[in-house]
Amino acid sequence: MKTTSLTLALAIAAIVAGCATTERSRALNDPAVPANVTAQQVCSNCHGADGNSISPNFPRLAGQQPTYIVEQLTAFRSHSRTDPPGFEYMWGLSRHLTDGQIKSLAEYFSSQKPVPDAPGAPALAQRGKEIFVHGVPSKDIPPCATCHGAQGEGNGMFPRVSYQHADYVVKQLLVFQRTDERPQGVVMKTVAHLLTHEDMEAVAAYLQAFTAK
Repeated sequence: MKTTSLTLALAIAAIVAGCATTERSRALNDPAVPANVTAQQVCSNCHGADGNSISPNFPRLAGQQPTYIVEQLTAFRSHSRTDPPGFEYMWGLSRHLTDGQIKSLAEYFSSQKPVPDAPGAPALAQRGKEIFVHGVPSKDIPPCATCHGAQGEGNGMFPRVSYQHADYVVKQLLVFQRTDERPQGVVMKTVAHLLTHEDMEAVAAYLQAFTAK
């Protein structure tokens, strides 16, 4: 009986100790917690463990430009990015993150493989492709590919947009067009003002169903 009790006590102690390690921690204010642990145990609730979020309310981060992720997390931490619902979630989550943690999270998500989302209406997506590749010359709208890359892969401060949720793309374009809630997006604010809502939906449909060529 004593042997059984001792074995059980040791097992419980091991479990408790395991739960307290950084490998099983949700403590965002602990720089010792590895980025992959934070990503899989905290960020995954909205963005998915590999950055391929399911809900269109939350952006996909898989394969995102690390420089862009660093910029956005830093903006949330400083409260300079104020677009809802982003700030409702991200202000609190980012407030204790160190520069090192932010950089490590950016490296983690940028290394994940982005996967295509569900395709939308083919005709709408084709119209979006025209805008993405060629722009709208009659309205002086430049091709989206100029900054975001031919494959929508992004470049440094310009984010990856391919495979992104269509609803999320439209919502962010409206933020750029109608508000100053994303002050670092000066270029996008100018472009977004030239887009109609139909243009936005078309580009978003193309990006969601993007197929690398």
